[in-house]
Amino acid sequence: MTGTQKKPLAEGFNALSLIRFAFPAMVMMLFMGLYTIVDTIFVARFVDTNALSSINIVCPVINLIVGLGTMLATGGSAVVAKKMGSGNTEEARSNFMLIVVAGAVIGLLITAAGLVFLDEIIWGLGASKILFPYCRDYLTIQLMFAAFNMMQVLYQNLFVTAGKPTLGLVLAVLAGIANIVFDYVFIVLLQMGIRGAAIGTGIGYMIPSIIGTIFFLMKRSELHFCKPKMDVSILLKSCSNGASEMVSQCSTAITTFLFNVTMMKLLGEDGVAAITVLIYSQFLLTTLYIGFSMGTAPVVSYNYGSGNVKQLKKTVRICFSFIAGISIFVFLLSLLGGESIAKVFAEDNRNVFEITKNGFRIFSFSFLFSGCNIFSSALFTALSNGKASAIISFLRTFGFIMVFLLVLPGFLEVTGVWLAVPFAELFTLMLTVYLICRHRKQYNYF
Repeated sequence: MTGTQKKPLAEGFNALSLIRFAFPAMVMMLFMGLYTIVDTIFVARFVDTNALSSINIVCPVINLIVGLGTMLATGGSAVVAKKMGSGNTEEARSNFMLIVVAGAVIGLLITAAGLVFLDEIIWGLGASKILFPYCRDYLTIQLMFAAFNMMQVLYQNLFVTAGKPTLGLVLAVLAGIANIVFDYVFIVLLQMGIRGAAIGTGIGYMIPSIIGTIFFLMKRSELHFCKPKMDVSILLKSCSNGASEMVSQCSTAITTFLFNVTMMKLLGEDGVAAITVLIYSQFLLTTLYIGFSMGTAPVVSYNYGSGNVKQLKKTVRICFSFIAGISIFVFLLSLLGGESIAKVFAEDNRNVFEITKNGFRIFSFSFLFSGCNIFSSALFTALSNGKASAIISFLRTFGFIMVFLLVLPGFLEVTGVWLAVPFAELFTLMLTVYLICRHRKQYNYF
């Protein structure tokens, strides 16, 4: 095995090769978004809008699981990649194994606690008597797959750190296809309703989890399983460094709850169904930003750890240029394709369709600003500056949204709900620019 094969992050990336390196992570995240949104499409088309609303009611619990996994994955990936860049390969492997074991244990604990307090959680999330049975069926099954959910999030990040982004892509594609197939089988053919959607998603979690475990056991990359050394400081550092991602998911959970409550008050259950479509569509459309950030973050960490300032500057410059271009593309796709997206979900419910279509016309502007915010947060995580990363994530996913969501609907009603996210992203971008300039000399990325 040559040095280049063993250390793929050490490559002198140019624009094309960097995008090519990040491309598998981008497609992987796109497929993750697709098989996440497939549940809602099948539920909306083959069950009913109450079931669709129920998925959004329990969504905060899923956000918590993904948030914990992403916190460990991104924070741990930065720690591992930095040590690989400085030549401490054995220590990097031990830290990697410790992070994986911690993720599995946390997933099992979530399953146990969630099932014990299931009813209390659902009522606490604001389910009505009509929505409660749907919520219970869906959440019970999702909790049973919590450990697999955690593991697939961990592996999808760590495949990139191990220099195997294509493997992550292949597994994400397989998981996405499996979820679509099983959704059709369980929901359409077997008429299992919302439970079928949850089982299909769970099977999608299992595929990258099981195959990823086998891959790292076979020791076919520089990063592989070994006997871990228990080091609480590594777990704390990983969690601290990846805190922004946890903040982002927890904030999403809370804001989802607030969106549900606000729309229920303004437009009833059809309003909740409409905001569900917007939230899941937003996740799908931002996967390009998230995937690119995920794919390039280990390269940033590696060059920062190895002290290669010239390559670090080049990498960051390419990243921001690419993000600017893709932001315009996603904005236009959302603005021009919003009606078509709304029709996919709510063709049989005219009221939900009209609410959703009108929402897209305003909501789309958020994509002009969110790409830069998402990448900048990932950049600071890759540079082990969890504080700056967390500030960006907190403000764009919670702080500013909370303010605008509480204020704007009071005098703009539903229009105020749609404006909350674009305004939050715009104000966060202003702060992001300030933080990038403030830390320019410290990290020498410009």
